Amino acid sequence: MVGKSISLPMHHELVDEDIEEMLKAMNLNSWEELFSDIPKEARKDGIKIEGMDEYSLYRYALELSSKNKDFFKMPNFLGAGVYFHFIPPVVNALVSRSEFYTSYTPYQPEVSQGMLQALFEYQSLIAELTGMDVANSSMYDASTALGEAARMTYRINRKREILVPENLHWEKESVLKNYLVGVGMEIKKYKLNERGMVDLEDIKEKVNENTAAVYAENPNFFGIIDKNVLHLKECIGKAVLIVGVNPISLGVIKPPGEYGADIVIGEGQILGNPISFGGPLLGIFATKKEYIRKMPGRLIGMTRDAERRRAFVMALQTREQHIRRGRATSNICSNEALCALYSTVYMAYLGSDGLRKLALKNMENAKKLMEKLRGIGLNAPHFNAPHFNEFLVDLPGEPHEIAKKLIEKGVHGGLPIREGCYRGIGNAMLLCTTEMHTEADMDKLVNALKEVL
Repeated sequence: MVGKSISLPMHHELVDEDIEEMLKAMNLNSWEELFSDIPKEARKDGIKIEGMDEYSLYRYALELSSKNKDFFKMPNFLGAGVYFHFIPPVVNALVSRSEFYTSYTPYQPEVSQGMLQALFEYQSLIAELTGMDVANSSMYDASTALGEAARMTYRINRKREILVPENLHWEKESVLKNYLVGVGMEIKKYKLNERGMVDLEDIKEKVNENTAAVYAENPNFFGIIDKNVLHLKECIGKAVLIVGVNPISLGVIKPPGEYGADIVIGEGQILGNPISFGGPLLGIFATKKEYIRKMPGRLIGMTRDAERRRAFVMALQTREQHIRRGRATSNICSNEALCALYSTVYMAYLGSDGLRKLALKNMENAKKLMEKLRGIGLNAPHFNAPHFNEFLVDLPGEPHEIAKKLIEKGVHGGLPIREGCYRGIGNAMLLCTTEMHTEADMDKLVNALKEVL
C-alpha cells in the first residue's frame, strides 16, 4: 500500500522453539554442540573483516587460507567416496570457457546446443563405461543416485524391500533411508563372506516375493574387487540388480552391464572433478533401455531440425519443475551439468587406454602400500581378496586417536573404523591410494604409523 509502512513482529519465542525442536531431532543438547566440529579457536575469534580496505582484506584472506594444509603439504590417504586424482590442465582450460561456466539449467534447452551436446557426450561415455543402454545427465552424488535407484525399483515392480550389503557406508545408508520414507520401502542387510565379498547363499535366503532390489558394490566400501557380484543376477530372481561402481575401476574390471545389472550408480567426482572441501559431487546413473521411462533426471537426445541439421534436445525431463508435476520420477532440480562437463572432458582426454593405465596405477600403489605396512608388522589388507585402490589395515589401538596423532606427524591417514562398526572387524583404518601418491608419501605414512604405534 502506497504511503503506509508495515512492520513485522520478530517472533523470538517461535524461533527459539524451532531451534529446540531441530536440536532435539538431531539428538543434540545445545546450539554450541551443533558446531562442535569447528575448532574452538575458530569459533571464538571468528573472521574479522570490518573496516578493511580491499588490499588489506586480500592479505587477511591469504593469511587465513595459508592455514589450510592441502595434499602437497600433508599427504592424504583418505578416500571412502571422494578421491584425489590428477586433473589434466586441459580439463580446466575447456570447462572454464565462459560459454560453459555460466551455463545453468536450460529451461529453453534447444537454445543451448553446445551444452546439450556436451551432456549428450557425457551420457554416451557413461553408458559405454558401465556397459548399459542409457545414462541420464547426472544426479547430485552417489548417495542420492542410490536413493533414486531404489525408488525407481519401486516404480518398476511395486515391491517394498531392498537388500544392501552389511558394509554399506553409514552416510550412504542414511541418505537411502531418507529417500525411501515416502514410498514405505524397508532396508534389509545381507552378509559378506570371510573374504569381504557378497555372500551369495545369504542373499538367496533373504530374497523373497517382496524384494524390489538387491544393491551391491564393486569395488565395495572396503575396496574389494568382488567376483561374486558377477553371479548375483542369477541368485535374486525377478528382483532388480543395482550395482555401485568406482568409474575409474572400470578401466580394468568388467562393466556391470556385462553381468546383468539393471541399474548402475556411482560417484562421478572421481572423473576430473576437484575434491575441493568435499563437493560439489556428481551422481552417475545408468540403466537398461526398457526402464528408461522409470528413470529419474533428464535425458538429452540427438535429432534433426527442420532443415535436417543435427540438433540436440532434452528428450526426457520427468522432473516436477517441468511437465510431470506430481507424477515426476524425481524432484532433482539443481543442474549438475558443470560437474558432468568436467567428467566429459576428462574421459575424452584419457580415452580407454588412458583410463586403463590410470586404473592399473591405482592398484599398483595400493599393493605397494600394503607391502610397506606389512613390513612394520601390520595386517594389510584385512581381507584376503583383490583390492582396487583402498583397503582396510588392522590397528592395535583406537583408530580415531591414531588418526589424530598421524595429523600431528604431518600425515592425513585414512577413515577410522572403530571396533564394532562392522561385523568381524576390530579397530582398523580404511586407507586409499591414487596415482597422486609417491613412494615418499607412502614412506611418510608408514614411518608416522611406526612412531605413533
